[in-house]
Amino acid sequence: MAALVRPMSLAALLALAGCASHTLPPPTGTEGWQPLALPGKAITRYSWTEKDGRPALEAVSERSASIWRKRLDPALTTVGEVRFSWWVQHLIPGASVADVDHEDAVARVIFGFGGDVQSLPLRTRMKFELAQALTGEMPPYATLMYVWDSQLPIGTVVINPRSDRIRKIVVDSGPAELRRWRDHRRDLAADFRLAFGEAPGPLQSMAVMTDSDNNRASARTWYGPVELK
Repeated sequence: MAALVRPMSLAALLALAGCASHTLPPPTGTEGWQPLALPGKAITRYSWTEKDGRPALEAVSERSASIWRKRLDPALTTVGEVRFSWWVQHLIPGASVADVDHEDAVARVIFGFGGDVQSLPLRTRMKFELAQALTGEMPPYATLMYVWDSQLPIGTVVINPRSDRIRKIVVDSGPAELRRWRDHRRDLAADFRLAFGEAPGPLQSMAVMTDSDNNRASARTWYGPVELK
């Protein structure tokens, strides 16, 4: 089974020297992707383009945070390997996915999993209900993110400061690999077990996200295909 990600959305296009690009129509095989705004947040701009000869989805964040997402219908009952790639222009000084006040990431690939929400603690269920009231939909039972962090070591597993149902694995860190394509291949089921200590439920959605709102900064990233094997 396979799916391709190449994100997209809205905001102010940054003019960065040496990084001119042109907008292209969406590639085939990307049906079903939709923007998801976050309450109270400016919207990150996503657009189809090319980067260093590769088809890509460009994300431009200007003090903004929003998501480009695809729901999987039907959900995938089993998951195996995932492949994805990204190209990051620059990091956000002081940002860290472990710091509640500075929780931005220049690159994220996100997977939402189903499960028994009623088995979660009452406080967590109340947070889910509040999120549903604000966004019109219930959050996933569990969300796993692969992220590029400004400082945390590769392999770090971070429990989201605001919700332990969101966990992140750092797969790139620091400035050493900036301005080049970074290709990743991960065992999604094994990473879910590592992050949550349990087997994954059905995979319901996948997304990409570039955000810079908490640090009042900017970010520019290109995403290649995300493939599920």
